[in-house]
Amino acid sequence: MGLRAISYGGGVQSTALLVLAATGRIDFPVFLFANVGDDSEDPATLAYLDRYAKPYAAAHGVELHELRRVRRDRTVETLFGRLTRPGSRSLPIPVRMSNGAPGTRGCTADFKIKVIGRWLKAHGASKAAPAVVGIGISLDEIERVNARRAMPYEQPVYPLLDHDPPLRRIDCQRIIRAAGLPIPPKSACWFCPMHRPSTWAEMRRDRPDLFERSCVLEDLLNERRAELGRDPVYLTRFNRPLSAAVSAAQATLPGLDHADDGGYCDNGACFT
Repeated sequence: MGLRAISYGGGVQSTALLVLAATGRIDFPVFLFANVGDDSEDPATLAYLDRYAKPYAAAHGVELHELRRVRRDRTVETLFGRLTRPGSRSLPIPVRMSNGAPGTRGCTADFKIKVIGRWLKAHGASKAAPAVVGIGISLDEIERVNARRAMPYEQPVYPLLDHDPPLRRIDCQRIIRAAGLPIPPKSACWFCPMHRPSTWAEMRRDRPDLFERSCVLEDLLNERRAELGRDPVYLTRFNRPLSAAVSAAQATLPGLDHADDGGYCDNGACFT
């Protein structure tokens, strides 16, 4: 049998896949988590990975590999590092342009897909013998399936959709809880422009230091664009600085917290 691996994003859907693999309900012995940087990933995702996902995988004989983007000189590059490198003009994240349109996104391709692809190819995956790569897309976000382009060395499959019956996000949460694990937080970079306004508002309320870092990053990007004579960009669609665009969320009543709501990424590599 050829190489079979799950692209593990650290969120609800891919953690449900980890439980299904650990309990023998799907045949995927390898899970690959592409860490875009300890300075870039949401700290809550990295904490969940170390405290729960890795120990659970190890206890059940599942390989969970944490991968990073490595340059030719063997140094590790992070997404935040690329954005903030002195003199950098790179904007690989999908910032909102001043006309409201999303900018070009290269972060997922460079720091997720290519990183996982390098590992797969190093372990035998090729065009002639593609690896079967499981993606954590559930029934309630099935529209994401067609947007993920397959690489020559892989055959994407969707175990949550192939399950009988197909599984929704709420089913994934039940699977995780039944395994004795807490529900993981949303998986995304803390500065991701694809955050919903509610996510930014909750961050400002609950993690003001992280919100402030996002504001500082947005300011830095715009300082550099101003020097180049370019229009400003923003981390939200509101065409104004993050600090002015988002107010802190109001406290929610117990049982009404929507922190487990999913995000969306059109290539199946983030928010899973």
